[in-house]
Amino acid sequence: MSRAAVFLDRDGVLNVDVNYLYRPEDFIWLEGAQAAVRYLNQQGYLVIVVTNQSGIARGYYSEAAVNHLHNWMNEQLKQFDAHIDAFYYCPHHPDGIVEQYRQCCACRKPEPGLILQAIDEWSIDAAGSLLIGDNRRDVEAAERAGIKGYLFTQGNLLEFVRKVVKDKLSSKEG
Repeated sequence: MSRAAVFLDRDGVLNVDVNYLYRPEDFIWLEGAQAAVRYLNQQGYLVIVVTNQSGIARGYYSEAAVNHLHNWMNEQLKQFDAHIDAFYYCPHHPDGIVEQYRQCCACRKPEPGLILQAIDEWSIDAAGSLLIGDNRRDVEAAERAGIKGYLFTQGNLLEFVRKVVKDKLSSKEG
């Protein structure tokens, strides 16, 4: 049985966008972010993060550092009875200095690869799913993957999430 998912960009949606964030001590949750994840969990959505992480290709940090940060985020979310079901990230960039990651790929947003991979691996109901991102490339990736994308620019993430979930449900019924 497939479930709907809410895909979230990481930097600028869940946390303050700090250039090349990889250390927990530099991480700052955005207002309403933890409550938004809990709300989505309670509504029965899979919560999946899709994030470009070109800092890996640029040699600023490793995949292990990204995975460490993502594990730390989920540990923090436990305090709010919340969790992120999966993290998908693109380590590539065509101008990277780390050879194995220097490439154009299908997973770097605005390409839809990360979303399509999650849809496949989690048997996600794409029609019932949505993405929230802080950049036009996030929304474009969602559209290319066949899901509705919403642009979050500022404010309380929980309030925004409640609004877009309601909007998605009303458009589904109409």
